[in-house]
Amino acid sequence: QLETLEQEEQERLELREPPVERRIHVMSHQHGVTVTKMLREGEAEPQCQSFSYGRAEVRGLLTEAASLLLLRVLAQRGAVPPGLVFPAIDAEGHLCTSSY
Repeated sequence: QLETLEQEEQERLELREPPVERRIHVMSHQHGVTVTKMLREGEAEPQCQSFSYGRAEVRGLLTEAASLLLLRVLAQRGAVPPGLVFPAIDAEGHLCTSSY
């Protein structure tokens, strides 16, 4: 019965000019989940997008942090149950599936 209430993911790439900063904020609320994505290249104004998903769509949502925890538990047990699939949020903030 664990549920992610809020998650912030931040990434900054400085391998090229201008540097690129990407943030994804996931917030759980009464009706489901809202994902806000911010992308900024160098000193330009940030580009923001928001996506909302209903409770039914995100039931069992596996966020980035939860995925890392699950991988550790599966490694400790030394086995992955067949057909293990969860809804997840991709790097662009869109709903996708994560299978193991």
